[in-house]
Amino acid sequence: MSQRRTYLDRGIGETRGVVTLDGRPERLILRRDDDDLRLLLGARSIARVASIEPAIGIAFLDLGGGAEAILSYKADSRPVRGEAIEVEIRGEPRAGKLAVARAIGPAEGAPRILQPPPTVGEILATLVRDVAPIEGDGARAMADEAEAEALEIVHGLPGGGDIAIEPTRALTSVDVDLGARKGQDAKRVTRQVNLVAISEAARLLRLKGLGGLVILDLVGKGHDAKALLAAARLAFGADNPGVSIGAVGRFGTMELSIPRRTRPVIEHLQAANGALTDRTLAQRLVRRLASEGAAQPGARLTGVCAPTVAKVAGPLVHGLAERMGARFFLATDPARPRESYEVSST
Repeated sequence: MSQRRTYLDRGIGETRGVVTLDGRPERLILRRDDDDLRLLLGARSIARVASIEPAIGIAFLDLGGGAEAILSYKADSRPVRGEAIEVEIRGEPRAGKLAVARAIGPAEGAPRILQPPPTVGEILATLVRDVAPIEGDGARAMADEAEAEALEIVHGLPGGGDIAIEPTRALTSVDVDLGARKGQDAKRVTRQVNLVAISEAARLLRLKGLGGLVILDLVGKGHDAKALLAAARLAFGADNPGVSIGAVGRFGTMELSIPRRTRPVIEHLQAANGALTDRTLAQRLVRRLASEGAAQPGARLTGVCAPTVAKVAGPLVHGLAERMGARFFLATDPARPRESYEVSST
């Protein structure tokens, strides 16, 4: 029977939550201190209808302070431009897309947040009930592991073979590769790889926070469609409600539709060009400083990094000093590669 556990890493500038499935990261919830709470899943606000597009049944909402969302409506419930309505965020914004809201009812007053989204701890408690999260060093190590795996493209499969998960603007492709996995019965081997790939794809898509249209390119021919469909229903059951699974097509692909609810993890961690953001690098530096600070009580610790990273890391290091004492410092090195940093003690 599958077992899930939760981990809660309360860091400087961010909180990370992890759900593991049989010891492997399955979900990564990342909440940074400067996130706009109005745009996060579950937040409730009073919004003003800014404009309406009747041709597509969409209303654009002003949540205040420059925050925007869209609202789908039916012909018999078309909102009025300028009216105030209470809404709840059901889909977080992602690259090139606004947050998605659902209407709760009429409201009064200026746009403002009424109820913040659930905290990371509350989300973990909802995902895995009656289990207290593991905190401390173990949680930090697990969150680091989850973050690293979420950034990978190619993932090895238990027993051999691999899958490559690559999101595009239109869909997410999951390519299954047999690799060096061998067996006398080729049909049996490919069947096993496809079944494992479906299970691993479900876990990894949840970890990465990816949804929408997903295409699994399976290996081999003459698939056992019934067994593969049953495996997919079981593997993606945790993503319900809203999952749709298509039959295996003539070209050996399986199509799925998974609800988009949260912002993909990769958009928190990487820029559009695929490089880690300065904020992500700054968070890693501060975690290293915190770890060294705990291991060397009383030592003066200096983090050295590139200037662009130091600009973002400055307030975080200040926050660390407030928590653990004024013995943490930051130095810049213009010649240092942006993704390189080090911590020294005196």
